[in-house]
Amino acid sequence: MWLNPEEVLLKNALKLWVTERSNDFFLLQRRRGHGESTGRITGLLVGALDTVLDSNARVTPFRILLQVPGSQISWVIASGAAIEEVNKHWDWLVHNLLHSLSVFENKEDVASFVKGKVKGLIAEEVRGRQAAQEEDPEKFREALMKFELRFGLPSSEKLVTYYSCCCWKGRVPRQGFLYLSINHMAFYSFLLGKEVKFVIPWAEMTRLERVSTGLMTEAIRVNTRQRQREFSMFLNLDEAFGVIGQLADIALRRLLDSEGLELDRVLQQPARITKRILEEQALREYVLALFRLPRGERLHEVASCSVWTPHARCHTAGTLYTTDSYLCFSSREEGNCILLIPLSEVLSIEKAESTSPLPNPVIVSIRTKKAFQLIELQDREELVERLNSRLKALAPRHLTTTPSTTTLAVCQTQINHLKSISRFVCESVCGCQSMEQAKERLWEDHFSEFGRGVHMFRTEKIQRLVAMGIPESLRGELWMTLSDASSELEAHQGYYTSQVQKSMGQSNLATEEIERDLHRSLPDHPAFQNPTGIAALRRVLTAYAHRNPKIGYCQSMNILASVLLLYAKEEEAFWLLVAVCERMLPDYFNRRVIGAQVDQSVFEELIRERLPELAEQVPDLSSLSSVSLSWFLTLFLSVLPFHSAVCVVDCFFFHGIKAIFQLGLAVLEANAAQLSASTDDGQALMILTSFLEQVGSKESSRPPSSPPAAEESSSSSDTDIPAVRHTNITNLINESYEKFGDLTVRQIERLRCRHRIRVLQAHEDTTKENALRLVTPDVSIPSEILADVYDLFKAAAWSYGDSGRSYMERQYRLDRPQFKSLYGLLVPWPGGSNQHTDTVANRTFTLLDQDRDNLVTFREFAGWLDTLYCEELNEKIRLLYRLHIPPALTESEDDPSLMKSPLLSTNRPLCVNLPSGEVKDYQEQLKQMLQDLAKEKEKDVEKPLPLMNQVLETC
Repeated sequence: MWLNPEEVLLKNALKLWVTERSNDFFLLQRRRGHGESTGRITGLLVGALDTVLDSNARVTPFRILLQVPGSQISWVIASGAAIEEVNKHWDWLVHNLLHSLSVFENKEDVASFVKGKVKGLIAEEVRGRQAAQEEDPEKFREALMKFELRFGLPSSEKLVTYYSCCCWKGRVPRQGFLYLSINHMAFYSFLLGKEVKFVIPWAEMTRLERVSTGLMTEAIRVNTRQRQREFSMFLNLDEAFGVIGQLADIALRRLLDSEGLELDRVLQQPARITKRILEEQALREYVLALFRLPRGERLHEVASCSVWTPHARCHTAGTLYTTDSYLCFSSREEGNCILLIPLSEVLSIEKAESTSPLPNPVIVSIRTKKAFQLIELQDREELVERLNSRLKALAPRHLTTTPSTTTLAVCQTQINHLKSISRFVCESVCGCQSMEQAKERLWEDHFSEFGRGVHMFRTEKIQRLVAMGIPESLRGELWMTLSDASSELEAHQGYYTSQVQKSMGQSNLATEEIERDLHRSLPDHPAFQNPTGIAALRRVLTAYAHRNPKIGYCQSMNILASVLLLYAKEEEAFWLLVAVCERMLPDYFNRRVIGAQVDQSVFEELIRERLPELAEQVPDLSSLSSVSLSWFLTLFLSVLPFHSAVCVVDCFFFHGIKAIFQLGLAVLEANAAQLSASTDDGQALMILTSFLEQVGSKESSRPPSSPPAAEESSSSSDTDIPAVRHTNITNLINESYEKFGDLTVRQIERLRCRHRIRVLQAHEDTTKENALRLVTPDVSIPSEILADVYDLFKAAAWSYGDSGRSYMERQYRLDRPQFKSLYGLLVPWPGGSNQHTDTVANRTFTLLDQDRDNLVTFREFAGWLDTLYCEELNEKIRLLYRLHIPPALTESEDDPSLMKSPLLSTNRPLCVNLPSGEVKDYQEQLKQMLQDLAKEKEKDVEKPLPLMNQVLETC
């Protein structure tokens, strides 16, 4: 490949290179020791030196130098791993440049001319290649050439990045390079004359972790179903670990049956994936999780800045994130200060005069006549211009449908239902008016200082207010605010009513499941013991199932929706349910609850990290995670008394899933001693259930501490607030914040990415077992061989997938090219030497494709293979015979071979006219053929001769 000219000193270079060809201006050199017939020590040492010291991947066996006569300085202008590649470059130089160079009088102009030509060739190559997207195109192009040459993967396999590392085999390190592509991890090493290389498909990776041993400080361990590999590196360990986890996660989500695990549009196109895009996607996932934004939001700008915080009377440093519809700010320490501003609330974004105390200020004005000041913004002019253009382009998303009579009736039903629910809430939930009044006063003080609405400052001070339990009168409003469901409702006026209309009267699996669960939601609450509450719950669940058919309806959604209806209007409850299912608990609500299982796996790792003593006493943490599954799916609503469970829901809307992780760890820590002594899963379940019941039913005698809003307020009215009694759930929540509050959203997202690999592979193992269980009774292939056939079948489907067809459409199915790739490998006769192999493979595929969807299932594939190897001779002949008649033989078959006889009709079954006029179809002919074969076989069998009939003569 052509290289950007780089100076080398010929005096030193001659020690490691041997000149093969030369002329007045160019040298073609070979690396000393490469290609020599004898394994001399010089070649071995040079090879070892290249492997160990070549951190930039620039040493290749052959190179071309540009030399100026009379100078000791030369320039490397081309290199290659094979002599054929370098010879092509040499021939091009000789035919296109050598003659022109002889006319230059000034020899220094020769170097400038050649350098310009080479750079032009490089620029022309880079335009159409993926290297143009990398930070260092030249080095990446070299690594790409080595990757393609060494591993022989399909041309569509795209290299993403590469690292210099050691692969450990026991106690022996092998220095080499780790190549990461869209579908594979590959390693190559050449040390002391010994070559080591292997390829690991992402689809085979079952576990990824970082380990520490005595020989290496820290290493990356990659587990597959067959073995494990460990890699260590001096630099970029964190980066490599993250990229490996991302690529494996993306590949598995793209290939496996994810059922709702949606990828970003960029990641759905493997050819566009680069290292830079992976970094952007990781940051985007973190921002969406931190601010709980809609999954469709795209991240645009990321800028360091400081925001004026009136409650602290200072500027708080942090990072500004801008998306399609939001301005988001987070302090440097996650959780100290968070600000979320929907662009729909923004009136203007303006630059202010820059001063030394306030450098590069920007003023963001919102509709509630408030303004936010941002300072220390880099590239302020460009940022403000982009935000203003986006603000102008933000069209209103209101629906233009006119409410019908049915719509107005539904709205009136909502109003009546709200009054009914409010009465039930006041009677059954509000137990202490003085406590509620005290909470309301504290929240009003908080609003006056921190703001009210979606764009209020969210700091640690609000945490203790939320832990006390949000007042009943404010709970619905604050849930809508903290989840930003209010922005969705405002932007989609009339949407819920239209969904109710479209879903009314429909009958499907989701509606049937909803009807079964309506009366099980909150059976002890009076709000759902009457037709009004049940009807409202039915409308919310049915409307959401119609909105999102991929999720439809899942168990536990009814419990969550019923609680939301107690504190919010019916339309608000619908948008709260949307926020929880689609943003705050992604991938939770599907048939396999993959998101919840991923979080259970994350929870196990957090137990090992945060509660090591409990992990030592209970080696199998799966029992604890199985108990805690309901905690995550129902937000503790199914295990705590109602008045305590809604306090957990308050924390969830403020902190997101982090609150559930923290509370779960606190519950296990409080019961660590009893859990360590438990003997089975049932006893552990009883311990935790009893503890949670006591937490929700008893009140703590410990006097409460004043909330931070009350502590720092200068108003003397705080002394008039009556003492607020803290229940045990409040104490437990506060303890979870104190002991596990350092858990961050970034940590959770990284753990989720890594543990999703394990969960998806576990589902794949289950799928394989089910597939084999269904096919095994119908075939005679041994189970061990059938399992290997399944793996080969799956690998062919993954390696040569049709990019125009989603994996959900072709899961465990082969299209025609995929089938033909396996046909030549598995048929019992030589495939490559037979000129009719392609024709027979096409006909076999057509014969097996019984439903005519151009896909062959594993059952059909296994049945065909079983016939070839395990069935009787007559079944094998029958299969071959059917390949020469319809439907395997079609009119559209483009077959110039002799196999397609013009005498055969393709629009009717094969038949023969006998002399007597009798017609036999192909089935009768096949039976006659088998009978004739049996007779011929009997003729060839040697029969014993009859005994001689003679009389024994006696003398």
